[in-house]
Amino acid sequence: MTALRRRSIPGWTTVLAVISASLVMAMQAGAAPRPPETAYLAQNTAAMKRMMADMAIKPGGDVDRDFVDMMVPHHQGGIDMAMAVLRYGHNEKVRRLAQEIIVTQQEEIAALRRAVGEPAPASTSSPVTNQSAARAGAARAQPMTDMDMR
Repeated sequence: MTALRRRSIPGWTTVLAVISASLVMAMQAGAAPRPPETAYLAQNTAAMKRMMADMAIKPGGDVDRDFVDMMVPHHQGGIDMAMAVLRYGHNEKVRRLAQEIIVTQQEEIAALRRAVGEPAPASTSSPVTNQSAARAGAARAQPMTDMDMR
């Protein structure tokens, strides 16, 4: 389990999804979101839809490979949702947690790929190393495509 170590943030992807779902429900109940919230919700909803679609794999007969093929998009979804918070959020504690989620999920994606004999993705620096650049949207990570995940 050392290859897939966790850094005291179990379930944050789930927490982010619940928060996003709560915001969507508030919008549907008639609460008028502010423009940054609308943009956040759109980006987060797109990330969740992409994650769910990419996790729906056709089993290939290799349980380990199937697991990796589902977990990589799951972790990428957490990265994409954390990027949305970094782009639109203002709470410094939440932003630090989002940064940590990005780093740990990238590490786990690399570990999952190595476990099934794939090369690790090219090393990249943290997508947000400068708070002001993050707020300006200059340090955005690009979501992985299906081709990157296989």
